[in-house]
Amino acid sequence: MKNRNHKKLSSFLYLAYLNKNELKRIVISVTNDLTTDQRVEKTCEALSEIGYDVVLVGRKLKTSLPIQKNYKTVRFRLLFNKGFLFYAEFNIRLFIFLLFTKKNLLFSNDLDTLLPNYLLSLLQQKTLVFDSHELFSEIPELVTKPRIKNFWLYLEKKLIPKLKNVITVSNSIKNHYLNLYGVSATVVRNIPKIQKIDPKEFDVNTDEKKIILYQGAVNIGRGIELMIDTMPLLDKYLFIVIGDGDILKELKEKVKLQNLNNKVKFLGKKSPEELKKLTLSASIGMSLEEDLGLNYRYALPNKVFDYLHANIPVIIADLPEMRALIEKYSIGEILTERSPEVLAKIIKQMTTKSYKKELAMAKEKLNWSKEKKKLTSIFFKLD
Repeated sequence: MKNRNHKKLSSFLYLAYLNKNELKRIVISVTNDLTTDQRVEKTCEALSEIGYDVVLVGRKLKTSLPIQKNYKTVRFRLLFNKGFLFYAEFNIRLFIFLLFTKKNLLFSNDLDTLLPNYLLSLLQQKTLVFDSHELFSEIPELVTKPRIKNFWLYLEKKLIPKLKNVITVSNSIKNHYLNLYGVSATVVRNIPKIQKIDPKEFDVNTDEKKIILYQGAVNIGRGIELMIDTMPLLDKYLFIVIGDGDILKELKEKVKLQNLNNKVKFLGKKSPEELKKLTLSASIGMSLEEDLGLNYRYALPNKVFDYLHANIPVIIADLPEMRALIEKYSIGEILTERSPEVLAKIIKQMTTKSYKKELAMAKEKLNWSKEKKKLTSIFFKLD
């Protein structure tokens, strides 16, 4: 009887909260084109579920796929799509949009959308939530660009200490913000929902080859070059790259020069739905980021959890967050020496070993239903 009354009380409180917030509009901003950002998509869905009127703002590229969500989306068409002029144009457009848009809360994803959100939160006295997907000022692309790096670092130092509601993706980044700026962030990892997907054949001619999969941004320091160099040492294996990025053209040329077109395939960007299905056909997932600054060192990449939820083991770089995950759940192996010979040896060993039990146990503990509770708890506490 007590349990039944408790459930009724919980339902009543939830409905009361839902009713209180049913007219509250939250504008969520991000600089990508909204088609493949699963973290932002899950965030929008979770906030819609607790009664927020969600508006998601991003940009539209010539290659952007059409999108249809159960919340409103706005995508800016820009004159510039890379470099300083892109960030300047996007932030100006975002500021103007936010200035004249009805809203109750602002939600900024990453440092590259924070300035206009912060200024509007002051100007219009709106609550601001900041979600740091990475240490933006420490991304490897800025290693050789000290002036640009210093600009983002300056912005980070000026704005983040003033924020009250901060979310991030790993304990390492949380500790970094706490030690450097005295800001306590809530860790919400980008982990998939538990769901059943019917396996489908990979849309390439695999000739019964074992598939090694990389999914995500095709940028420097992701370990893709190392895997390409390893492929001549692996018979009956196929390396699949799903994604787009700054060095895609360079990597394709590398594959061509090494005559590896039959061992390495680039499939380009895929929708989250396509990606989930394709991932199921892999034998091993890779996340071999180099230690090119704090952003990679503290990373806990989304793809690691995507591999886990597709029931495939992962080979990861020897970096703190990923090492801790493997040591705790035994869902893959750690590459401690970055050489083609060592990598090939580990991959061969992995495909003779079963990780089925470990993957199943880890999936029960690492899923979006648990992370979503941490996310929504932040908004239950907001005025």
